[in-house]
Amino acid sequence: MTINRITTITFCLLFAIGYSQNRKIRKADNAYNEFSYVKTSDILLDVANKGFKSVDLLKQLGNSFYFNNKMAEAVKWYGELINLNEFKADEHFDTEYYFRYAQALKSIENYEESDKWMQKFYNANSSDLRGKSYQQHKDYLTQIEGLSQDFQIFNLEINTKYSDFGGILYNDQVIFSSARGKGRTYAWNNQPFLNLYMAKSQDGGTSFDEPIKWDKTINSKFHESSLTFYKNDEFMFFTRNNFIDHIENRSKDGINKLKIFQASFENNEWGNIKSVHFNSDEYNVAHPSVNASGTKMYFASDMPGTYGKSDIYMVAINKDGSLGVPENLGPYINTEGHETFPFINAKGDLFFASNGIVGLGGLDVFVIRDFETKMDQKVAFEPKNLGMPINSSKDDFAYYENLETRKGFFSSNRAGGKGDDDIYGFTIPRCTQTVVGSIWDKNSNNLLTNVIVTLLDSTGNTINQAVVDDESQFMFNELDCEKAYLIRAEKEGYATFEKRFETASQKETLSADLILEKENIEISVGSDLAKTLNIPIIYFNTDDDNITGESEIQLQKLLAVLNSYPNMVIEVNSHTDSRGTREYNDNLSNRRVVSTIKYLTQVGGISASRIKGKGYGERKLVNDCGDNSKCSDEEHLQNRRSEFIIISMN
Repeated sequence: MTINRITTITFCLLFAIGYSQNRKIRKADNAYNEFSYVKTSDILLDVANKGFKSVDLLKQLGNSFYFNNKMAEAVKWYGELINLNEFKADEHFDTEYYFRYAQALKSIENYEESDKWMQKFYNANSSDLRGKSYQQHKDYLTQIEGLSQDFQIFNLEINTKYSDFGGILYNDQVIFSSARGKGRTYAWNNQPFLNLYMAKSQDGGTSFDEPIKWDKTINSKFHESSLTFYKNDEFMFFTRNNFIDHIENRSKDGINKLKIFQASFENNEWGNIKSVHFNSDEYNVAHPSVNASGTKMYFASDMPGTYGKSDIYMVAINKDGSLGVPENLGPYINTEGHETFPFINAKGDLFFASNGIVGLGGLDVFVIRDFETKMDQKVAFEPKNLGMPINSSKDDFAYYENLETRKGFFSSNRAGGKGDDDIYGFTIPRCTQTVVGSIWDKNSNNLLTNVIVTLLDSTGNTINQAVVDDESQFMFNELDCEKAYLIRAEKEGYATFEKRFETASQKETLSADLILEKENIEISVGSDLAKTLNIPIIYFNTDDDNITGESEIQLQKLLAVLNSYPNMVIEVNSHTDSRGTREYNDNLSNRRVVSTIKYLTQVGGISASRIKGKGYGERKLVNDCGDNSKCSDEEHLQNRRSEFIIISMN
């Protein structure tokens, strides 16, 4: 059945429905032969327990326990973070902390609270796969794109020399459209009118018994095709010529158009057949497909407002079973050509046939992954060609798949078939990928060995674990396509590193190099603790020597180090920007030294003999913001600082 014939038979007569830590905790050893070390998590805990808390501090503290599988402690600090006013007030907060908090709660069997925060995570970032997984409660096989390179198709034995197309699975049967049999002949192709046939499935859908006509109530003396079931198979939509109650209706130009009809299953038989409200004698409506939740029907039509020969439409199915107002899916799907035979699978991927989008020839099958979510969120999408062997240079259409049985069908008039249009079957194979990578030291840029690398799924369950080899490489095989994963790397003396990634839709090898940073930081005489502890420079407001609130938190980190090393002596170096006279800036920097030392001694209880100080004024600028410069306020701010140099450790 060529494109022209399909068009004349009112754009195809076809298509159908259808479907769908364990982490090892490694404690860092603070005793080394040549250097002393500072463990950042201990310092943060010391500061937080004294009541000095900020968003950044609580994030770091919660992460330190979360990544070391100390979930009770992670619950405590993530809980404080999420309830911190500054965190709640941030319009651009990182929703990842909702997820981590929920997972930490689950680990201590507080499932009710965990579900609450997982729902918040989904509401804040509904495109995230982890949120979707929570909503769906199970993982779906999401891979189809690219499978054409990995699986075999076969011509069904039930095909004839006539047109056979649009197979779907229903109660261990395949139901399809066929022009076989006797009866009235359709003048255009000199074949009998299409009826719906069924054949009992054998061998899990690989072979079938001899087909018989399906249902005498649904079949008529005109064309029937393309059916879809919903609401536990108690209702259906199907395509038929404009013929109901034994009355044939034609358009003003004398053509019997296609319509979608609705039927219900009562008293062990199909009946109550009625035309959907947007049918018309003047245009075609055909090829329905209902989504898994039974809330939307997709179909093809050339009704007014169509972009081309036929377009893909969507209509809401209301709770009472009535239908809403049809919505054209727009120019990102529809073209001036034919877009027809929509199929929405259980996951929400939309498949359709088109000859208006560049393909291999004739009608090709295209897919938009996760279409329903993208439509709801108004996310951009682009149809993707399924490639060979699904598509060919001929007409390929009526794609269907069942994600539970992993069986599928499509129809084609390609060479080598038994007749006009034939139904081809396939089994969806598992698409797998491999991830490989190396581990690097952030500071030295050297490769690391003896690193424990853990592969986890999107919800934090451990899948596999390995120790990098002598060449500092790791490898994980058999990852699912189109799925979110997490890689964690741990090594004694280093902060745990985590990297999240999503696998692609086609089989390939992914590269995932990881960079670790030492958690136990080397310190010795001459070290600048501001850099060693990753403390932002202690800032002061312009013309002021008062410690700011954020700087107080940073000084608490310094106090934690001084208390850990009671013989350590440091020098506080205070600096100003270049604005003001040199004499004034010298006095200002000296006042800031005094202010800093006063805080460390009076608030922190450090002996004054352990702290020396010197004000440098504007003599040691960190940039080119000298006299008469046109620097910004931010650039001047970089020079208003205090630094902490170790001058003795004994």
